[in-house]
Amino acid sequence: MDTKLTSKMTWVQIVAAIVFCLFAVFLINHNDGLYAQPIYQVTSVKSGKTTRMTDEFHNVDHYHVQTLYGKITNGKYAGRKLSINNAYSDSHAMDHHYLKGQKLFITLHTTPRLHATVKDLKRDAPIALLFALAISLLFLILKLRGITVISSIVINTILFWIAIKIDHNNDGAAVILIFSVLAVVFCFVTLFLVMGWNRKMLVTLAAVLGATATTILLTLLAFMGTHERGVYYESMQYVTQLPKPLFIAEVLIGVLGAVMDEATDIIASLATLKHERPQLTKMQLFNSGRQIGKSIMGPLINVLFFIFMAETLPMTLLYLKNGNSWQYSFSMNMSLGMTSSLISGIGIVLTVILSSLFAGLWIKGDDR
Repeated sequence: MDTKLTSKMTWVQIVAAIVFCLFAVFLINHNDGLYAQPIYQVTSVKSGKTTRMTDEFHNVDHYHVQTLYGKITNGKYAGRKLSINNAYSDSHAMDHHYLKGQKLFITLHTTPRLHATVKDLKRDAPIALLFALAISLLFLILKLRGITVISSIVINTILFWIAIKIDHNNDGAAVILIFSVLAVVFCFVTLFLVMGWNRKMLVTLAAVLGATATTILLTLLAFMGTHERGVYYESMQYVTQLPKPLFIAEVLIGVLGAVMDEATDIIASLATLKHERPQLTKMQLFNSGRQIGKSIMGPLINVLFFIFMAETLPMTLLYLKNGNSWQYSFSMNMSLGMTSSLISGIGIVLTVILSSLFAGLWIKGDDR
């Protein structure tokens, strides 16, 4: 009976999650009135002339002209029908190919007659679907504990926005200090909400902050010793403040996430092990932490490497396709990603040592 009831509740939860996702998409698709910027819905598309283009490096691209037919869905001119000309390339490097049914942000021009130009695609529906799907999965897997995870994400997002506003108002004068304080608050809030106020949480907090601070300190010492040769801040495009402090702040937040994940896994495992086998000595607990760290350290470093390097891939390919050497393309695009990966790797290794050490010293048999 209990098995049937559990199975029934599971299916009810899955159906509720699907309905929630569909409802979220429905609301977003009908929220045009909430935007001050004019929105245009494409009802039909007419394809026009296609032109073949070749540059000096023998890169071939095709430019297409299309005419969009549709109507404005919000604001003063809601319901007004317009046709808009749009040009796009096969590469879509600086443009888009628009399709029937899509909604677009437009700029309206009233002289000499009402016409419009496309600014960008309205993208909130896919984001809403992903957001609803993430929330649904959290509740399906974690049940009510999913609320704490969602709460930590919301609070951290607000804190991150506040830190950016403070940095902006100070013109980047204290970016490292601002984001260092933010990292401490991030860590405390996340661990408190996820783990609660207990000894295990304090041990994890000490390990995370210790590993992160040591990693940043070693990074600064390495930069001083090498005079930052081989680190090309030019790839930080559109930065309007000093790039080095901003890069350090970026690495600080990135290292913090990886270190927190690893420290939580190690210390939670050691706390469970100590509870089940209270006779374990501090050295045995330390060695157990090292063994756990060895099993997760490699995959975690590789995951961060892929994350940091993957975001540089499109621009690197663009450099190579335009006749630049591999060395120059790597230096201008991938050097900071590689540096970030190496710094994160240092933090991950230090976390294994500090988490195992602090757990061996402070975790008791009644901590789970």
